[in-house]
Amino acid sequence: MPDQPDDDLELVYIAAKLEEARTIEAILEESAIEYEVRVEQYKAGVVFASVRAGAFFYVLPEAAPGCREVLRERGYRVHEPG
Repeated sequence: MPDQPDDDLELVYIAAKLEEARTIEAILEESAIEYEVRVEQYKAGVVFASVRAGAFFYVLPEAAPGCREVLRERGYRVHEPG
């Protein structure tokens, strides 16, 4: 991915497991979508909340709608802005 300030990238997906992250990477690469993946923390659970690490997938804003559509077509629940 070209050098972009962090604020210029858009979050499209959060993978909770390594196998899921690898599958998402394969889908994005197969679809020729440039992405950046970062390991970040997120909060999971309601009653027994915990902090976990996940693979956060980012793309350029102009690629985000198409990327989300590709992932939705494969049955994944994508991260929507806002």
